Amino acid sequence: MPRLVIVSNRLPVTIDKRDGELFYHPSAGGLATGLQSLDQSIEKIWIGWPGKEIEDGWEQEAVRSRLAEDQLHPVFLTNKDIQLYYEGFSNKVIWPHFHYFTQYTTYEESFWEAYRSANQKFAEVVIAQLQEGDMLWVHDYQLMLLPGMVRASFPHLSIGFFLHIPFPSYELFRTLPWREQILNGLLGADQIGFHTFDYMRHFLSAVYRISGFEHNFGRLTVNNRLVNVDVFPMGIDYEKYAFPEKVADTTESSRLIQRLLAKKRKIIISIDRLDYTKGIPQRLRAFDQFLSKNPHYQGKVTLMLIVVPSRSNVDQYQDLKDEIDIQVGRIDGKYRTFGWSPIQYFFRSFSFTDLTALYQVADIAMITPLRDGMNLVAKEYVASKESSKEGVLILSEMAGAANELSDALLVNPQDANDMILAMEKALKMPLKEQKQRMIKMQQRLKKYDVRYWAETFLNQQIKKHKVKGITATNMLNDATRNQLIQDYRKAKKRLILLDYDGTLMPFFPDPLMAKPDKKLLELLEGLKSQANNKLVIISGRDRQTLGDWLGFLQLEMAAEHGVWRFQDNQWTMSPGLTAEWKADICPVLEDLVERTPGSFIEQKDFSVAWHYRNIDRDLGEKRVREFRDVLRYLTANLDLQVLEGNKVVEIKNAGVNKGKATLGWVNETDWDFIMAFGDDHTDEDTFRVLPPDAYSIKVGLGPTAARFNTVGVDSVRDLLHSLLE
Repeated sequence: MPRLVIVSNRLPVTIDKRDGELFYHPSAGGLATGLQSLDQSIEKIWIGWPGKEIEDGWEQEAVRSRLAEDQLHPVFLTNKDIQLYYEGFSNKVIWPHFHYFTQYTTYEESFWEAYRSANQKFAEVVIAQLQEGDMLWVHDYQLMLLPGMVRASFPHLSIGFFLHIPFPSYELFRTLPWREQILNGLLGADQIGFHTFDYMRHFLSAVYRISGFEHNFGRLTVNNRLVNVDVFPMGIDYEKYAFPEKVADTTESSRLIQRLLAKKRKIIISIDRLDYTKGIPQRLRAFDQFLSKNPHYQGKVTLMLIVVPSRSNVDQYQDLKDEIDIQVGRIDGKYRTFGWSPIQYFFRSFSFTDLTALYQVADIAMITPLRDGMNLVAKEYVASKESSKEGVLILSEMAGAANELSDALLVNPQDANDMILAMEKALKMPLKEQKQRMIKMQQRLKKYDVRYWAETFLNQQIKKHKVKGITATNMLNDATRNQLIQDYRKAKKRLILLDYDGTLMPFFPDPLMAKPDKKLLELLEGLKSQANNKLVIISGRDRQTLGDWLGFLQLEMAAEHGVWRFQDNQWTMSPGLTAEWKADICPVLEDLVERTPGSFIEQKDFSVAWHYRNIDRDLGEKRVREFRDVLRYLTANLDLQVLEGNKVVEIKNAGVNKGKATLGWVNETDWDFIMAFGDDHTDEDTFRVLPPDAYSIKVGLGPTAARFNTVGVDSVRDLLHSLLE
């Protein structure tokens, strides 16, 4: 296990300064709990802000020395940094925007500059602490630029990133002015984790549409790296909440709990940090309507409303606090009797002991955020019912936890009627059903606890890094490249086989834009002119286009994947082919084009292709699914093959492929040097028929039959140029 370097906005230790003296105490939070519960054999250090502005040099050094004893390393931020980077960009831009509260998003350039500057400060501390072989794990929305910054200094470092809040849909994310910079920062990681599949899907959609990187089952090829994007739902320390340490019932809270129990009233608990994402006003309105609709529950049900203070200097939070106060007062005044208050309202935090005691006695937990990355409170409530197995969880379907806790009563937090019905059902639910639901949820939370979450993420990161290392051994590195050049120069009979699109020229929205540039023509002319070379272009393009673009070079070529072969300055066709099948196939594709603006048909002599690279990827894939079965039905008895390529579907004669065309050249003589380049699955046929010692090279990082991989078009051209030197 490599050394683990954890980076988060806050350290698991907070520093206070009183009367000129520094005091250290543990920070609360699920992240600190989860990472501290990792196997103690894992060597780890933690980097973050200690929670206090410390400007004096001697104090900074004292803090460094003290924290280093616990393998903690501080990033010192000024009050201005915190104001602009944390309270500004992090919590006035990213937080509202990613939670779909765009009305609160502040598009302030100074916030962005501070965010970038603060991330750079973190990067400097991280880079100073890194050692060879370390594994870096960066956490949350405050540090989304950090992976890219560290990657610039450590190209081969294993970097993971986990986002603890939702990732918004592409349509929302795209409105951020700094959208591309944020994605580029995140894509510096080798593994990016989210709580739910929806967040992962939104992220991949944004990456494709903004940065242009297409994924394959959650794996992205970013420049010369594979980036794994996956779902890792965060759990809790189950045992901590299921079996809390017993203490004397001497607190005010414990006495309140005992009084509530003595009254034999049903208790609905509601616990949230003060935040507009938590849906507290909507919950209060639903409770008001519930009491109005069900007067027989008045005096029999109490809502324990606990709101933990947060960001009290932000206007929206002050307004929210005022709204909650007004609603609580109105409901209390409307329904209160001499012996009963409908709401017990607390605007403060509770100790762990009191909190677990409340969980244990509450008949119902009502957790209904408007949007939440996960919501661990819901999981804590379920774990706290380990002994009794009794209780009902009412949970917002907008919380990430809803994907795991499907035995809760799931509600739309904006639908008051939905929440009223849930409260009625919860209060009437038989104990047998309560226990059945609770046991199912507890079984899942026991297994997928916070330690499981952390270990799974790290194990996946280690696994992907090993695969990355294996992939790197297949990369055309300097040693292999030098050997290739030496073998090329020694050879007397050389065969060079080159695909065109995606190999010699990049892809364009319009295929006709991929006409060879002057430098490419000069490169091909140079290779062709060397006496010992036979240069062959093997492409899926039609013969007319290849002839117009390259025919004057008098190269040998194969068009339409081998249907046509160009030798001795003339085209010859493979025998036994027909194009009569087009009469059945083309109307299907023409209908597809009419229903999919932006797509188009490319006609060739003995094949036809439908291109959808100019339209939304998801729409294109939907259309492919629609007509895939139709095409296979139509082509079943026609000896045709349906090929799905890079945003293109091609129908061609089944007996023709690049491999068969390649064999014609390979078998011409005893070559002492063969080299082939190609970028997609049609080129795999070429690679498979080559002799074992041939230099077969796939352009891209995907799995391949080729011996080697290279990054892209530029790397292909660069290598070919080096052969001419």
